[in-house]
Amino acid sequence: MSELVKVISCFDSPSAIELVTELVKQQPKNAQQEGYFVYHLDALKAHLAELQRQDVIKLWFAVKANPLSKIIQTLDSAGFNFDVASSGELSQVLQQDIAPERILNTGPAKSKAQITAFIKQGVNIFVAESLNQLIWLNEAALENNVIPQVLLRVQLQWPDGEKNPLGGNSLTPFGLSVAQWQTIKATDFAQLELCGLHIFQWGNMLSNEKMFSLWSQMVPPLKRLADAIGMPLKILDLGGGLGIDYLQEGETLSWPQILADLAIIKQQAGVEELWLELGRFAVAECGYYVVPVVDKKVNYGEEQLVLAAGINHLLRPAITEQPFPVNLLRASAQEKQLFNIHGPLCTSMDTLGKLALPKDVTVHDQLIFGFCGAYGFTESMPFFLCHHIAAEYVFSQGKLIEVRASQPADWYLR
Repeated sequence: MSELVKVISCFDSPSAIELVTELVKQQPKNAQQEGYFVYHLDALKAHLAELQRQDVIKLWFAVKANPLSKIIQTLDSAGFNFDVASSGELSQVLQQDIAPERILNTGPAKSKAQITAFIKQGVNIFVAESLNQLIWLNEAALENNVIPQVLLRVQLQWPDGEKNPLGGNSLTPFGLSVAQWQTIKATDFAQLELCGLHIFQWGNMLSNEKMFSLWSQMVPPLKRLADAIGMPLKILDLGGGLGIDYLQEGETLSWPQILADLAIIKQQAGVEELWLELGRFAVAECGYYVVPVVDKKVNYGEEQLVLAAGINHLLRPAITEQPFPVNLLRASAQEKQLFNIHGPLCTSMDTLGKLALPKDVTVHDQLIFGFCGAYGFTESMPFFLCHHIAAEYVFSQGKLIEVRASQPADWYLR
């Protein structure tokens, strides 16, 4: 057991030890050459149960984080609702027998046709991100004789903004400014139940104090907006943004503190319901990615590893400069040193980070990356250079189960 702890010291937990033990025994032979994902469903269930032991907030799962069927089914069984931002995500969620009443439609690119299609499929909760969307929602609701619940997405600005995946203080396509929304009146949209506001501008936050500060700053202008347009502020949706410590720097959020802070925000806002749409915070820690080393070399005094797959399976490190933590899928007593880790694509973008690994890592070794349960394969660029599509497995009750086999390029090329 101590040797296995060394293997996964970068994402140490009892469930990770269990998974690595079984991967060594049960590794799927047909996926070893190209890389594959595996999700620990039992660990996910335990984590979701912890998140649901509260009565402060209503939890939604942001399907963009991981739309795999088994992941959605596990969240469903834990009582989560679902935030979908495309017709494809809606189809995937409905195929898992999720009632449309438990689906929230977000996203900046909702056309009149898409809104109508969602309404016809039973979706009744929408986030409006523009004046056009609000008009189209009202028209589609009238045409289909329904009264959907609608939240208006607000984009605020802070004087001391910083670069952030969701824009932070920068202009984004998400929602409208307070000034733009103040040009409407709730009574102008008689076919809609305008009942709340949505705001979500900060991603992968790791400080409880900063999150609470941002949430607190949001409340006064949002309350003033609701009053100005004559809308009862029943629901406040704060999106997600709860972070994962990808860099292993010891910065982690306290869930009990989040709940305590949100109870204060709920009281300050005076709302009946407070919503969060969790993505990575719900599922990241249950997922792993395993991939073999194809080559090892030294360039200008720098150690390099080239893997069988890179950003074609895991794009996030290249666009965020936050690599997934990694180690060998075997025990090693060697000291660690830094390696530049590259994928096989013909672009310098194909890098998974500069990370510490045991010195004896070599060709044919397999690496295991942690925190890959969110923004893994479906955020990647799988078609460049026609490599294999990654396989996906779930680990449940001691068994490794294939959900999708690795597929060659002719699976999608025509």
